[in-house]
Amino acid sequence: MKKFYPLFCLLIITGLNSQTHRFIYEFKLKMDSTDTDYQKYNMILDINSKEVKFYGRDLLVADSLNKKFGNMNNRHIDMTGQVVKRKTNTSENENFINIKFGYYSFKTTDKINWNITGETRQIQEYLLQKATAKFGGRNWVAWFSREIPFNEGPFKFSGLPGLVFEIYDTRKNFIYHLVKSRELPETFHTEDFLESSFGNKAISINEKQRQKLLAEFFNDPFSFERTNFTTNDTLHININGKEISTIDELNAQVKNMQGIIKKYNNPVEIDKVMHYKN
Repeated sequence: MKKFYPLFCLLIITGLNSQTHRFIYEFKLKMDSTDTDYQKYNMILDINSKEVKFYGRDLLVADSLNKKFGNMNNRHIDMTGQVVKRKTNTSENENFINIKFGYYSFKTTDKINWNITGETRQIQEYLLQKATAKFGGRNWVAWFSREIPFNEGPFKFSGLPGLVFEIYDTRKNFIYHLVKSRELPETFHTEDFLESSFGNKAISINEKQRQKLLAEFFNDPFSFERTNFTTNDTLHININGKEISTIDELNAQVKNMQGIIKKYNNPVEIDKVMHYKN
């Protein structure tokens, strides 16, 4: 397991109060289940007295730069599908997602029925205990510590009697490792980059609307560019470094993008996967 820098003696003494307890996980995922290599991200789990939030560190970095320079010039688009928040000690999640130029939120109930085993192992001074569960159409193995008094973990993996140090699905498509912790003296606010996307407040949608938006994006991922073509015959646009000057060239880019979307269609919750039509 990755080296972990503990602050837990202080955490146990002070409790939650108005502080934010921050845990940083290394998140490895296979965008395509047939890949042999992983994409790697640093993810943040913030726990305060009222809410739990999970999001990518790159979002935090962009927001910090904006606050430092007093602007909104730095932006980041989450590519992990892992931005969620919930009330402390609940399984009611609010999920946040970018689709094309829009930013949306939708609510889900994600209660996980854990099977806690008697198997344990020692990581530095922490005794970890093994638990298993089926969630999102995948089988998961978690290692948690009862010594850390938070019933939380990365993404939606909450409900165990202690903090999750490590969790992975049995096919090893997704692996989370706790690598660091720190304590912030106050509640950490995320309104500029989690509840909104750098100025664009999340629009609340339901599951049917989410699927409709994703299907529309798949059917024509360059719909905005297509509209410009129909109103300006001499227009030249750049897509992924390639200059496009005809509708046929644009259609070729659409087919290419659709192939990419289908290839990397491997979400954590595989039971909610989009089934795109050819």
